Amino acid sequence: MKESTFKVDCSYCPIKHRAVCARCEPDELEILNEIKYYKPVAAGETVALSGERVDYVASVVSGVASLSKSLEDGRTQMVGLVLPSDFIGRPGRETIAHDVTAVTDLTLCCFHRKPFDKILEELPHVRERLLEMMFDEMDAARDWMLLLGRKTAREKIASFLVLMVNRSTLPKELFIAPVRVDLPISRDAIANFLGLTIETVSRQLTALRKDGIISLEGNREVIIPDFQALKDEAGLSD
Repeated sequence: MKESTFKVDCSYCPIKHRAVCARCEPDELEILNEIKYYKPVAAGETVALSGERVDYVASVVSGVASLSKSLEDGRTQMVGLVLPSDFIGRPGRETIAHDVTAVTDLTLCCFHRKPFDKILEELPHVRERLLEMMFDEMDAARDWMLLLGRKTAREKIASFLVLMVNRSTLPKELFIAPVRVDLPISRDAIANFLGLTIETVSRQLTALRKDGIISLEGNREVIIPDFQALKDEAGLSD
């Protein structure tokens, strides 16, 4: 069965302000526009398996994917989330290091590997932005090591909410109270991601609500009346 793909002009891209193409000039975007294609992935489907050869790299346009590793005893540990504007794959590397699974419906902006490797040689703005994103990813991984190893359960939940807000809103929107964010994954998945139990996740969300740090609407929507107060709960400075 033929894989479903489609085209969208770069000028309509919702992640263009922070994706791998964020620094591109209009003529450079035209070059990228010629070689890219959009690929939908349904929630629950596998994007790629660890060690699998993949002939494309991609930016997440919308939706969320999980990164996970399988242990020798069969257990699976979520080690990261792939959020809008994040990049999947590594130039010059044919295989994927983690299992990548669509947590929600995904839209990927894909580039076949060889043409993209050529783009990196020809367009320094793309190369520079990708390098910057990789360094940001390293910093985020180190921060996450601190979170998992040293922070309390309350700080972990607050830090997770801060991450979701930062990755789902534009900077100017943080100054418009209240800030609203939809949690992209279930409480069970949050627990797996943070190394907590689902009971602890629910308990800490309830405690943050009772203390006025957040409000909850339904199972997924979180309302934050004061974003700085949430950052303080997470132990994060400006």
